[in-house]
Amino acid sequence: MPIYDGLNTTPQVAGGTAQSAGFQRETFRFTALPENLAQMQAFPEANLSTPYQTAVMTVLALCAYAADKNRGIEMLNWLRGPRPLNGQEISFLNDRFRGGKDYLPYTYFAGATPDNGYTPAQPYTITVECGHFSEEEAGYMKLFIPCGGADSPRPVKLRQRGRDGKWFLWEQYLLTGVRLPKAADPWACGQDGSASGR
Repeated sequence: MPIYDGLNTTPQVAGGTAQSAGFQRETFRFTALPENLAQMQAFPEANLSTPYQTAVMTVLALCAYAADKNRGIEMLNWLRGPRPLNGQEISFLNDRFRGGKDYLPYTYFAGATPDNGYTPAQPYTITVECGHFSEEEAGYMKLFIPCGGADSPRPVKLRQRGRDGKWFLWEQYLLTGVRLPKAADPWACGQDGSASGR
């Protein structure tokens, strides 16, 4: 059964705009995650009117991919607009998730850390940021999403469609290496400070 029920999202903006202060942050909150394209398209953020919305939808699509590749591909293709995934890109995704790494997209939710196996806090919360160089290329926007398994935020590149101003996924770098969940890390320390692995 779908877990989507009573979606509630709250974008919050802090600081100046990209044009004035060079930094903007938006935080999105969800009571549930979409399991398929129809559910995702029912989210307010699915109108893709800002690059922040498209970036956060990308994380949700990758979560769906971790559960069901075909549904995830359908969602990612929709976010990519007229530029669907090719065979090489799908192979790359499969490689990133190989070996039980279904936790990778969850590292971008607030509260998800190696210590708790990247279990997100509730409601599901994702922050998307821009910086001084986010708008270097006309028609594109590079945004960054903080990651609980890395020291710096990871980038997502979006492209704007001229005829309607909507933003689509161009490139994402969200599935690069992160710290292993503590339970899967043979070098992690146990409660008493001793190594948990051999």
